Amino acid sequence: MKLTGYTSVFYTLLFMFSYRAVTMLAYIHINIFQHIGLPMYTLKDRPSKLYQMASGVLNLHRNPVLDWIMGHTLVYCHIEHHLFPTLSDCMVLKIRPLVKKYMLDNGLPYNERPYLETLSYFMEKYEELMVKAPPFSHYVGLQ
Repeated sequence: MKLTGYTSVFYTLLFMFSYRAVTMLAYIHINIFQHIGLPMYTLKDRPSKLYQMASGVLNLHRNPVLDWIMGHTLVYCHIEHHLFPTLSDCMVLKIRPLVKKYMLDNGLPYNERPYLETLSYFMEKYEELMVKAPPFSHYVGLQ
């Protein structure tokens, strides 16, 4: 087996788990940034799915390091990923201009922000966003 240039399954698995360990913090970090501080809806007061996906997700501006680690879907095209979850990285990149134009033309939110601005916002409002936030079960109906 030569998936990673290593000749044994052990080294291949070691490489895979090492890569995941290194990128996991970045993944969690970015995933929080793309949802935190945006509207969340309870089961009773949910708007249409299109509005819910558009208002509850954020695209971060292009960042070569994050694009390389996680791909366009999780950083630059996250709104498109939520609207079309089965599309590949290449496809969400291609449909991004169409989705953005459609959203803006129809008065729907299309949230975009630079990474450093998002980091600053998160640090300023950490207490409100992370410590005093209601439990997730408040939004998904698990009691």
